[in-house]
Amino acid sequence: MKANLSYDSLNKDNFKNSIIEISGSKSESNRLLILEQYFRNLKIENISNCNDTVVIQNALQSQENTIDIHHAGTAMRFLTAYFSAKEGKEIILTGSQRMKERPIKVLVDALKQLGADIQYIENDGFPPLLIKGKKLSRNEVTLNANVSSQYISALLLLAPVFKDGLTLNLQGEITSRPYLDMTITLLKKLGFNCKFEGNEIKIDAIQEINNTKIIVEADWSSASYFYSIVALSENKKITLRSFQKNSLQGDSKLSEIYENFGVKTSFNDATNEITISKTKVDHLTKVSLDLSDAPDIAQTIAVTCFGLNISCTLTGLHTLKIKETDRLQALKVELEKLGAEVIITNDSLELFTSLHIKPNVLIETYEDHRMAMAFAPLALLSSISIENPDVVNKSYPNFWKDLEITGVLIDYK
Repeated sequence: MKANLSYDSLNKDNFKNSIIEISGSKSESNRLLILEQYFRNLKIENISNCNDTVVIQNALQSQENTIDIHHAGTAMRFLTAYFSAKEGKEIILTGSQRMKERPIKVLVDALKQLGADIQYIENDGFPPLLIKGKKLSRNEVTLNANVSSQYISALLLLAPVFKDGLTLNLQGEITSRPYLDMTITLLKKLGFNCKFEGNEIKIDAIQEINNTKIIVEADWSSASYFYSIVALSENKKITLRSFQKNSLQGDSKLSEIYENFGVKTSFNDATNEITISKTKVDHLTKVSLDLSDAPDIAQTIAVTCFGLNISCTLTGLHTLKIKETDRLQALKVELEKLGAEVIITNDSLELFTSLHIKPNVLIETYEDHRMAMAFAPLALLSSISIENPDVVNKSYPNFWKDLEITGVLIDYK
């Protein structure tokens, strides 16, 4: 199956102001679902409807001895930690072939420092895992700070099981700190006393919380594709619902980054809406961005720059190589199909200006939801096709429907 996005069939008169309702943040939802297991008086509203979140929900409710989380990397990391401390529960945690190629040794080693009983079933350092849940005997752990923030958040979400609190010692430069701040802020909302000073995180113990309701903010990563649409359009205006100016999500820096591309963000605090619109700015020829705090929006930004004929240097991207695919390599291959010149390293991408976009190109998605969504806005400039469009269900099941609302024609074949 593929989605054909036809530039020739686009009706520019349909580019009226659009209103899009994006579901709750996947990142916030997945953290709160783990915490809900410890505190049943925690109520969660506007939870994400994406496949990754559904996978975690199903796993937490499963009575099976083998749990398959498919492509859901967050689920693998959060559930590895959760089940390691689930006394009396023995499970095999597995996933897709790609998941079996994604390293998890850093997290497993950290959990073993705490006393966890985890074994590799196939290849050392990779899923599937045999996890024998037990009471963890130690409450202090040391690990490298420049790993995926999900490893560290997985450990932080274990805080409720420690009667004497939890201490994490992080070594080196911290990657994706906003995601750690998100986890800590959610713990604080439940009443935990958390200190994040330098490279040490200390969380005091609590076993009960007051009745608490948390409304999950909409997902800023999903909003990035509409920022790209506005940037690539002439006079498009889109309103996105359930967003806050003071967001927990690192990807909210979109509102600042896209000012470079002539996209203005107006916040309506009364309705929790943002309206993004095109404004005139001096045309950039080059932009340099450190995305170590928000690597998930790198693909969207790279494609936007390509469409605007702006060269860019994006750094802080080392975690992209262990995502659903090697996103740096995938970006290079697909952008070059369209006529771009791209140089990548282990942690950066450099895109040079391109005067033309090759038409009628099929974009491969590599079973990666963000590849499909990041390239879709190019339909405003050239006819393209997206291979395996249903891959967006991983994080944004309504993406193609919402894209139609904006006026970009979608044809499934």
